[in-house]
Amino acid sequence: MTSKLFSPVQIKSLTFKNRITISPMCQYSSTDGFATNWHLVHLGSRASGGAALIIQEATAVCPEGRISPADLGIWKDEQIEKMKTINQFIISQNSIPGIQLAHAGRKASVSEPWNGNKKLDFAQGGWQTVSSSALPYHENEPFLPVALDKIGIQKVISDFKSATKRAVEAGFQVLEIHGAHGYLLHQFLSPLTNNRTDEYGGSFENRIRFTLEILEAVQSEWPENLPLFVRISATDWAEGGWDIEESVQLSKILKEKGVDLIDVSSGGLVSHQQIAIGPGYQVSFAEKIKKETEILTSAVGLITTSSQAEAIVSDGKADLVMFARESLRNPNLALDFAKELGVEVSWPKQYERAKK
Repeated sequence: MTSKLFSPVQIKSLTFKNRITISPMCQYSSTDGFATNWHLVHLGSRASGGAALIIQEATAVCPEGRISPADLGIWKDEQIEKMKTINQFIISQNSIPGIQLAHAGRKASVSEPWNGNKKLDFAQGGWQTVSSSALPYHENEPFLPVALDKIGIQKVISDFKSATKRAVEAGFQVLEIHGAHGYLLHQFLSPLTNNRTDEYGGSFENRIRFTLEILEAVQSEWPENLPLFVRISATDWAEGGWDIEESVQLSKILKEKGVDLIDVSSGGLVSHQQIAIGPGYQVSFAEKIKKETEILTSAVGLITTSSQAEAIVSDGKADLVMFARESLRNPNLALDFAKELGVEVSWPKQYERAKK
């Protein structure tokens, strides 16, 4: 059959062999931000499993930007070497290596999920968090985040710029700015977490300023011929928060400024969010942004079957489909989906004897 999911798409100078993308997923398996053999196997197996794009987990642009002490980072040159090795393997599998640059803001300094995902105080190896405003994520946290002043804001912008330069050296071919899930950029975007009275707070134009300044810094180092994505939370799922209309407005501006694709997720900002979860529950947001701005979008969130993914792209709701937990369950997801849809795709030659 003819499959839209397995049709190629050109973004800037790159041809994506299909529309299947491995979404960035934290592995909490680093020491001092360094990638390990776990990341090589985790990312590499999904490249050999047939996905067109493999996006490395949220990678901190500075130590205090990590979600946990075990997060990946790209704040020093020594961290480049292992990432370069991983990326070379991904490329050898006819896949594209991507990186998501991130700063967790007030959601930083927590333990790994299997250790309770709890805020670490300073005696436990935690660190002072920062945000748009001195508002905690949970009321009972051991300390408040510090509201970034102008010097702090410029440091974060500089950190994103330096991280981008290292990402280029490491051989990444797609870069995604993480502006979703309640992390630092999102904390500036939403009025629920931004009560500033300076040029970074209040109006929509002021709340998006920080994101646009980071975009400009990233673009100063990122090659013009390579794709640049931005992940956003389309809605906070909370009254008075960031919503889909503001997401459409921001996406129009990002497109005008040279962003190639909006990676459309949602939520994560406040603990009292009320998410209406169900299969493909965020796809309508990607569809609305795509139709109202004509920018490329990706869809993510409880997308688990080949027929579901095929319908998303063939119906024009999104251009790429991001897989997270389903790809954790099945690293060969793209190869299996091709078989289910009756599409002939190349397998790694080492595995071809298992193809039929």
